[in-house]
Amino acid sequence: MDKFVKLTGVAAPLPVVNVDTDMIIPKDYLKTIKRTGLGTGLFAEARYKEDGSENADFVLNKPAYRNAQILVAGDNFGCGSSREHAPWALLDFGIRCVISTSFADIFYNNCFKNGILPVVVSPEDLDKLMDDASRGSNAVLSVDLEAQEITGPDGGKISFEIDAFKRHCLLNGLDDIGLTLEKRDDIDSFEKANAAARPWAA
Repeated sequence: MDKFVKLTGVAAPLPVVNVDTDMIIPKDYLKTIKRTGLGTGLFAEARYKEDGSENADFVLNKPAYRNAQILVAGDNFGCGSSREHAPWALLDFGIRCVISTSFADIFYNNCFKNGILPVVVSPEDLDKLMDDASRGSNAVLSVDLEAQEITGPDGGKISFEIDAFKRHCLLNGLDDIGLTLEKRDDIDSFEKANAAARPWAA
């Protein structure tokens, strides 16, 4: 998993509350277990018209936001069914950070396991960031996980809280497998000692 230390990129505004996982990645795209290729399905029902052409009014189809790496969204983002394809689709599109006032628990935890930083801010701070994100090509935010700060295009800073363990995992690019491999030496020592004490079980 890629480390997340500091990200500076375009932030796209999505001032919609209760964005559920079906809106993030519709069920038609759930037939794969691959983590790649899902970016095209991200927000598909909003991004595309019935004939498959792009909806020019949707934020991620606007020229300024096509390469957005940060999403500033309304309250209760990621609610609905617990599909891990939702963070996969965001990541495949290029989104590494989602900022909101609250997240559904399962989606929130899935983000950390896939290298995405979900940031919880106050409603007042979200309003400021939503305004920053509405500046088109000037909608650049800098998210510093080490300092736990978001810096806006005008230099204003917003602090955020995050669980220390989740922060450690993102800073070091550790998913569940990576965390286990951190204990590789201890595991090897145990296996050698166990094989010596119980040779018949080897």
